[in-house]
Amino acid sequence: MKQALRNLSILVGTMMIALPASASVTGNVGATSNYLWRGVTQTGDATAIQGGIDYEHDSGFYLGTWASNVDFGDDTSYELDVYGGYSGSIGEDFGYDVSYLYYAYPDSDGEIDFGEVSVGVSWKWLSLSYSTILNAGDDVASSPLDNEDMSYINAGVSFPLSDSLSISAHYGYSTGDVVTSWFGEDNYADYSVSLDKETEYGSFSFMVSDTDLEDDDPKVIIGYSYSFDM
Repeated sequence: MKQALRNLSILVGTMMIALPASASVTGNVGATSNYLWRGVTQTGDATAIQGGIDYEHDSGFYLGTWASNVDFGDDTSYELDVYGGYSGSIGEDFGYDVSYLYYAYPDSDGEIDFGEVSVGVSWKWLSLSYSTILNAGDDVASSPLDNEDMSYINAGVSFPLSDSLSISAHYGYSTGDVVTSWFGEDNYADYSVSLDKETEYGSFSFMVSDTDLEDDDPKVIIGYSYSFDM
């Protein structure tokens, strides 16, 4: 799989050299006070530096890679994601997206990489998606639990408050053997509310997030990201 990741990186680099007029490559860098994934910290409630590269074609096809530092309490120090998919719209209000995302942890001692396929739809300010594990390493879940048994439902709503300010709310529901292995519960929900501000210097966000996991407390997250053409 590391060779596959390397080949995808080469492909992205090739795209940046000579792009047709109907395609674009952008980069992004950012920082967050706490990297949350489905409501759960990936950095031991510490800060994270993140960034990625995205290729988009007018046809709807896209490809990208993204990285962040992580802290799982072991030797794993960073996450490297590679993803691709197809998105489009029907009329002005209805949108759809089908994608595959591979989560890689190259310096982990265990085989904890996994991939997910997702299908999503949106209508005006509403969005709904379903994700499920498609392939996974042998150490994603503890034996005898199934390494590829985890699904996620994600529902969201977003309203513009002005030309540059928006408010969003999110609800997610995780279930499966992997959830049981990680948290000792068959399922859990995560939810958040966030304010996002777009400026000429980048995007700023303020979010309050929580889960219904036992002993988990609400978290306040401040984030910043900056996107640029390449």
